[in-house]
Amino acid sequence: MTQVAPAPPEALEDLKNSEAASMPHSPLNGSTPHDNSGDADARDAAAISDFENHVNPTMARLLKFMGFDSVEVAARGAIVVDSHGREFLDCLGGYGTMSVGHSHPRVVAAVKEQLDRMAFSSRVLFNEPQARLAKKLAEITPGDLQFAFFSNSGAEAAEAALKIARMSTGRTNLVSAIGSYHGKTLGALSVSGRDKYKTPFAPLLPGCVNVPYNDIAALEDAVDESVAALLLEPIQGEGGIIVPDDDYLRAARVLCDRHGALLVCDEVQTGLGRTGKMWGCDWPGVRPDLMLLAKALSGGCIPIGAVVGTARTWTIWDDNPLIHSSTFGGNPLACACALAALEVIEEEKLVESSQRQGEKLMARLRQTQSKYPGCVKEVRGRGLMLGFEFTHEDIGGLAIAALAQHNVLAAYSLNNPRVMRFEPPLNITDEQVEWAAGAFEKAVAQTAELVGEIDIEDAS
Repeated sequence: MTQVAPAPPEALEDLKNSEAASMPHSPLNGSTPHDNSGDADARDAAAISDFENHVNPTMARLLKFMGFDSVEVAARGAIVVDSHGREFLDCLGGYGTMSVGHSHPRVVAAVKEQLDRMAFSSRVLFNEPQARLAKKLAEITPGDLQFAFFSNSGAEAAEAALKIARMSTGRTNLVSAIGSYHGKTLGALSVSGRDKYKTPFAPLLPGCVNVPYNDIAALEDAVDESVAALLLEPIQGEGGIIVPDDDYLRAARVLCDRHGALLVCDEVQTGLGRTGKMWGCDWPGVRPDLMLLAKALSGGCIPIGAVVGTARTWTIWDDNPLIHSSTFGGNPLACACALAALEVIEEEKLVESSQRQGEKLMARLRQTQSKYPGCVKEVRGRGLMLGFEFTHEDIGGLAIAALAQHNVLAAYSLNNPRVMRFEPPLNITDEQVEWAAGAFEKAVAQTAELVGEIDIEDAS
């Protein structure tokens, strides 16, 4: 039985330099803005150098190490094109952002129309797109959610929810799950669940407790009359696509009701059809007091985040309507974009597409798992929120590089490096599902050949 050593750089180079496999051709409509001349190489080199010198040198090294060493210049649907015209199938989708695909024509048209009319708000007159979007969210979210506060990201939505929970309950303690991800701003980080990202910034907010996910007994021990809110993801995304038992969120709802705490569902990744239902909390039929949104709400065009709450939670603004605010939050351009994205999701039946295409992709990925059990430990998820856990995190690194060779984009789960995920656009086609599944099998086969079959117990 063989232990897997950390993957050497030359192993990744072997993958990158091997002969590329054939794949379906999925061109963008119209001409693609690429340049096959030497000028493209020069521009790529300049862009990468500028990134290294002025953005994030360590990330630049990591991207190149993983085989992502080109510059993206255009995207449509599930396809991303680099400066040389190479087409990638985007199975990462901006970490679940591109639910309607890149540059959806209806979303782009709505953005252009609003941009011509009024991009930003005076902040002192009523904002029609914001009001319409808040009403729409009240209509499509579950239970008694009625009001919306708009921000620019999921982390900002989490920050707002923490303040709302504390002020509306008069309590300060917060409970969340190990492996959770709610953002990297200070408050959101305080309730996130991986010490690697928290320890360097300690001390964080006091009164924050992380408990094991999908563990009802742990919730019962942690939630009491001192707790303002319990924050949970219906499916943990960055934690490794962890799908809890349906009874878990139901028990969380009962405990919050019993002790007067707020149940906050973080639907930043799971919301708007990603899991095969409109909301991740629809699977167990749970109705939260506060819901966090972002990512797909943007239509992949204009950043926007939101926290949606019940009338009970919205009393914090009674005495001071500016007790919490955001200069750019809820601007007309972002709200018009979000409204168009919601229309696309509903009218193009992308929730149903997510469940249908997710079932097809899951079945194909599990075929690969059965062929290579020494490399792939488990394939899991719901809808088009799919994760595959490798028997060793270095196998995952090799597999991601091999997928890049086959022109498929994917990435790790942030809080569980053994798990790679697929979160493609919800309108992914049958041909693209086959492309993704075929590339995954080829990538795992190449990786298995490099490292050899391993024993799961030894790798764990």
